Formats: sequence, structure tokens, C-alpha cells
Amino acid sequence: MDDFVVHKFGGSCLREGNDIDRIGDIINNSEGRPIVVVSALWGMTDRLIRASREPRYAGRLVQDLIYQHLRFAPGLDKGDFGELFEKVIDGISNELLKYTSGEESLRSENLILASGERLSALAVAHRLREYGIKEAHPVGAEDIGLRLKGVGRAKEIDILSSMANLDRDILEGIPVLTGWFGEGDDGDIALLTRGGSDHSAAAFARLMDASKLILWKDVDGIKRLNPRWGIDTPAIPYLGYGQAAELSMHGTPVIHPATVLPLIEAGIPIEIRNFNNPNSNAPTTIGPDIVSNEIVAIGCQPGVAVITDNKPLSSDLLSKIESYGISPWLMKSTPEGMRLILPKHDLPSIEDFVTGKIEIKTAIFSVIGKSEIPIEHELISENDYGKRLIIETDELHEVIRELYYSLFSRQDCR
Repeated sequence: MDDFVVHKFGGSCLREGNDIDRIGDIINNSEGRPIVVVSALWGMTDRLIRASREPRYAGRLVQDLIYQHLRFAPGLDKGDFGELFEKVIDGISNELLKYTSGEESLRSENLILASGERLSALAVAHRLREYGIKEAHPVGAEDIGLRLKGVGRAKEIDILSSMANLDRDILEGIPVLTGWFGEGDDGDIALLTRGGSDHSAAAFARLMDASKLILWKDVDGIKRLNPRWGIDTPAIPYLGYGQAAELSMHGTPVIHPATVLPLIEAGIPIEIRNFNNPNSNAPTTIGPDIVSNEIVAIGCQPGVAVITDNKPLSSDLLSKIESYGISPWLMKSTPEGMRLILPKHDLPSIEDFVTGKIEIKTAIFSVIGKSEIPIEHELISENDYGKRLIIETDELHEVIRELYYSLFSRQDCR
């Protein structure tokens, strides 16, 4: 049996044409048989989102896409994948034309947004062939039978359905697979939430029973605390699947929250590697959960909406939460009432269906790991991976510093 290793390259690894030389070296030196998964080129998804929402920008988009991808992969339009490149560009033009004529739809929007990954796979496969990796070829996620749980938008990939529909023959050679999208429950294109290409890569690793998944990033692993808070903290050598998922929901954007889900049953490890230092050891490895009596990390997500009502959670509100792919930090409903805690930026999507009280809090913390140290903030939940706390303060940076040093200084001195 082939010993597959899945390599995922995000937009931060696809900024300039010379990045492909580093990708080529990584693939040539891969431990097993490599499978490549790509996001859109750096900044492309933002351009596509803007065009889908601002028709006046759409006219410039197509030429911009052609220019940027030919700058990254010169000769793509005249090479082995030239016809496919032209087909994707024509498809974008046709969907944008619908938008400018007032015929916009979720399907058109999805086709426009997914074109970033399609073009990226073509560009990367073209450049890898030029590099000397002649077996490289682009593959669309839906072409191998990748199924998502949802219609139009989805929170996760349907592994069982994807296994039943998997076309292994198309994965011969070195496939360069598109992340982020697949086939929805209605048989049409569906997208994961933003950043979902990591989840796609994890699904491919599970479907191919890979020995490991390597997520190539522009950072040295997952830190104890997001560097945005101005504290220099070490990378975490090992995280359990549950710890990693919990941390990713609380302001640590290195991986997508759903990334680990396909891998848990099979125990496939994830390595977080630095694309700018590919020969170094993995700063962070994610794998099966282990029992730990120490604090591992702190997550912090500013902007929290707390919704309470003296009635149970309505089916309409629940349906909206599911359809928008919102992942609440707390969702509790009884005949006597409900409490819902979710990111503030998700509130506009469901606000029209809220009948109770809405409060905005400063932030939510997640303390990953076990600790007996008292924490003077509102505890909203506790599980095997740690504690979730609501913070209300005008000095968030200072509270984070105090909490970090109070927790880790005692632990590090032991």
C-alpha cells in the first residue's frame, strides 16, 4: 500500500512565483507519496469576494486574475493546462455577467469564489511540471467525489459519503487538489467556511489513509498565545485533537476549527511546519488526546454576543445558526429559557430572529489544559480540554498579560 503524505499549502505559501521552488523541493523530498492540496493564491479570495459583492469591480477582476496567475505561472495559458485555464476564466466571466445583469445566486457566488482554488491548482501543477515533477496534475475536489454536509455552504465534509464515492484512479501521479469546496447534499457545488482548505486537506488524508498531514504555514507552529497580543511565547510541541480544535475557536487562526475532525478515528497526526524554514523539525504536532495536568495555551477572541431569553431556542433561530455555519461557544435551551454565546461578527446573520436580550461582552478566553489556579472571571463552560471564560474589561491587553503570566509563571517554575 502507498504511504501517502498530504501537504497543504495555503495562500501565505503562494505569494510569489519563486515560492514554487520551495514547494518543489518539499515535494521532491517528501517522506512518502505526496498529495498536494492548495488554497487560492495570496489575496485572490478577497478579490473574488469583492467582485461577487460589488458588480462595478467585476469588470476588472477577470483581467486581474489572468495577470496575477500568469505572473505566478508564466506560460500557463499555453502549456499542458492552457485549455483548462481558459475554461475556468470563461466560467468566471459568465457568472460575473449574471451578477452584473441582476441574476446573482448563491450558486453563482460559490462558482466565482471556488475559481480561486481551481486557478491555483492549475498554476501550481504547471509550475511543478516546469520544476521537473512531471507527474503533477490538477484535480478538482468534486472530481474525486468529495461530499460536504450542507447545501451551498457547509461546516464540514461528509467522510462516509466521500469514501463511498472516492475515485482513486484520478489520484495517480502527484495530484494537486483544490481545497475549500466540494459537492453539497443537493449534488451542486458547496463551500466550507473561510479557511476550510485545512479541513479539506485533513479529509483527503483520511480518505487516502495517509501517514500524516503537513500544514505548511508562515509561522513557527502554534504558540501558547496568539502573537497579536504582544507577548513572545514558545510554540506548543504537542496538542491533542480536542485541544487544537478548542484553541482554534478562540482567536488562534493557525488551523480551521474543523481540521482535526476527519483524523480523530484513524489517529492521523498533523504537523504544523514553517514554509520559510522547511528543513526544521515541526514546531507543533497535533495528534490523539492525552491526559495532561498542565496548562497548554490560552485562546482569546474579542467581541462576544450573549443572547438570553425566557423561552426555549426557536427552530427558526436554530435553522439560521446551522445554515450560516455558525459555531456558538455555548448553546443551552430548556423549557424555562435559553442562553446563546457566539462571536459578535456572526450576530448580524441571525439578529432578525432573536426575540430575547442581547449583550455585547469584551472577549471570551479559553484556558487549555488543567489548572487549579483560581481565575476571577465568569466561567461559562468546562470540559476535558479546559475552561471558557467571559471577560468584561476596558483593558483587554492588560488582562491578557496578567492572566498569561499568572498562569504560566507558576507552572514554568515548577
